[in-house]
Amino acid sequence: MEQRGAPPPSACGAAPREYFGKMKGALEQEIKAQALAEGFDDARICRPGDVPEVPQRLAAFLERGYHGQMGWLAERSHWRGNPVALWPEARSVLMLAENYGPIADPRAVLTARERGAISVYAQNRDYHDVVKKRLKRLARWMVARAGGEVKVFVDTAPVPEKPLGQAAGLGWQGKHTNLVSRRLGNWFFLGAIFSTLDLAVDAPEPDHCGSCSACLQACPTQAFPAPYQLDARRCISYLTIEHHGPVAPELRAKLGNRIYGCDDCLAACPWNKFASVARELRYHARPDLQAPDLAQLAALDEAGFRARFAGSPIKRIGRNRFVRNVLYAIGNSGQAGLLPVAQALCEDADPVVADAAQWAVERLIGDANGRAAAVAPL
Repeated sequence: MEQRGAPPPSACGAAPREYFGKMKGALEQEIKAQALAEGFDDARICRPGDVPEVPQRLAAFLERGYHGQMGWLAERSHWRGNPVALWPEARSVLMLAENYGPIADPRAVLTARERGAISVYAQNRDYHDVVKKRLKRLARWMVARAGGEVKVFVDTAPVPEKPLGQAAGLGWQGKHTNLVSRRLGNWFFLGAIFSTLDLAVDAPEPDHCGSCSACLQACPTQAFPAPYQLDARRCISYLTIEHHGPVAPELRAKLGNRIYGCDDCLAACPWNKFASVARELRYHARPDLQAPDLAQLAALDEAGFRARFAGSPIKRIGRNRFVRNVLYAIGNSGQAGLLPVAQALCEDADPVVADAAQWAVERLIGDANGRAAAVAPL
């Protein structure tokens, strides 16, 4: 989105550069105050070129193949690695944080094996829609207040949001590669407003992870080859959302009952002691998505899937990929009562769903046989 406008004239008709020079500091504080008024939880400023480390890090990530099937990361790497190239006219980046902190520990559902675990961020409205509307309102206000041109981004363009967030001082990229804030923990979305205004920048946030490795140890699939490195090909969030086709057999059992995303590394971060519950009610969990029944989810056809997940980020992966995930969870449940549910999908029209159903059936039967053998008299 772009907005254009002229800066307000001063009483003596000063030129725009002189105007902003006189207002330096005051304008930035007004912008940040307006950001909070719009519903954001923090706002900081950096330059587009304040992330010189990104090109090398991104190149190494891609060279190792850590991006898996996310080919768009490689295709647009010249922009993602260099925000200056994305929009050369931009002089400042306003980075914004929006808290989506959960009411309860999201790991509690992991022991309810007949139910599915959905990542906190996807338990209600699609954050892309909520954050983008807020960004657009703030961007329009900036143009009306101070002129210049703006573009807004929220996780749908080749923008390195996390490095920019660290450069602006919102937080630092933790060992799990997500941004961590001393005020918000790591439960927050990022949005960016690129502007042609020459705004004063904030100090970058230093790393506060220290010797802690809680997030690395929490990962069920060992998706972190080293601190600050993520191999997406082993990450449950990637496997259940971005990965199409069958999941590697050796990873299926590690998914547990996680059917869309994973919060384990985020939930393990001790900085969450400073986190708070989201103010935005549209991020509070819908009752039917907090711990949904696996049998009900497996029975969804395309129309039922679209109806149930209207307005949810889950909708974008489609019924087949979602039911594939549900069947892996059923196979991991150890619940013999779910065997007919899996058997009913062994002839599904989608071969990936049928494969997942067959795997679930074999696993449930194997579990049942194992239990029977354990109690059989010698």
